[in-house]
Amino acid sequence: MYTSKSLAQHQSSIPDPKPIAVLAAHGKSFYFASLFLGNHYAESAAQLYKFCRFLDDLADGTDINRIERLKNIHGYLAGEVRLIEDELETKNFLVLAKKKSIPLAAAQELVEGMISDQIPARFDNTKQLLRYCHAVAGTVGLMMCRVLDCSQKDADSFAIDLGVAMQLTNIARDVLEDAQMSRRYIPSEWLNLNELQSEPCSWVDASIDLRIKVSSAIEQLLKLAEQYYESAEQGIVLLPLRSRFAINVALRIYRQIGRQLQEKKYCWWQGRQVVSAFKKIQLTLFGLSVFIPRKTPTHQQKLHEPLLGLAGVNNL
Repeated sequence: MYTSKSLAQHQSSIPDPKPIAVLAAHGKSFYFASLFLGNHYAESAAQLYKFCRFLDDLADGTDINRIERLKNIHGYLAGEVRLIEDELETKNFLVLAKKKSIPLAAAQELVEGMISDQIPARFDNTKQLLRYCHAVAGTVGLMMCRVLDCSQKDADSFAIDLGVAMQLTNIARDVLEDAQMSRRYIPSEWLNLNELQSEPCSWVDASIDLRIKVSSAIEQLLKLAEQYYESAEQGIVLLPLRSRFAINVALRIYRQIGRQLQEKKYCWWQGRQVVSAFKKIQLTLFGLSVFIPRKTPTHQQKLHEPLLGLAGVNNL
């Protein structure tokens, strides 16, 4: 981990090319939700998104040195090595981490998730799936909780749940795109596939039998996501008031992707679902319900049983 002394070296940020513009271009649902955060929190949230987007683009890019670069960033975050490249993005993130007390263990785990994606995914069981979702998205929820200055007890746990739910939705939405990249995040234990069908490349021009099997698994994915959405929704009350509304909007928009998949009978071979501007406005109005007084929630520990040992997960 970085020491206070080493982090202090980064208190003056390197000029950064407009994080808000990156958020608007690549994270439209999150950008829409950020409009309700106010300038300070929207800028900080966009800075975090920009770092995460940089890692994602690096991991999914064509640079032959991308694994070495990711490992170098991971080592730097752990205070073990010097940066070889990527100083702008990484050091600007460290400025934000210092300012907002973001746990660097979460950022390290995020990078580990990106490194794991360099080998096409072939998950066997639900635990592997959920631990991956925590690595690439639950960690982001944890870091965002700090960005929004939320200090309430148990808030981290609910923030992790929102990240996990959103990543499960991503996986359900992107089954076809992932198959084209030879990735299969749906656990094999959910699928009754023959040897040929187990290879994601065979999903691109899938038979009717295969389409039905994968559709059933997507339904299961979204039911699992719903458990984490329900938990995250309860935890929103722990956020500061203005942040509460913005995060509720983001939750509702992402959740809508899964509901549209359900309405389309899980026809994953037709491409990804997109939430329309009109629907986003409608969901925003529904999001006003977040201001109804609610009791302080108790987190369901069973949701984190598969995540033990990961960043921000309390011992059960």
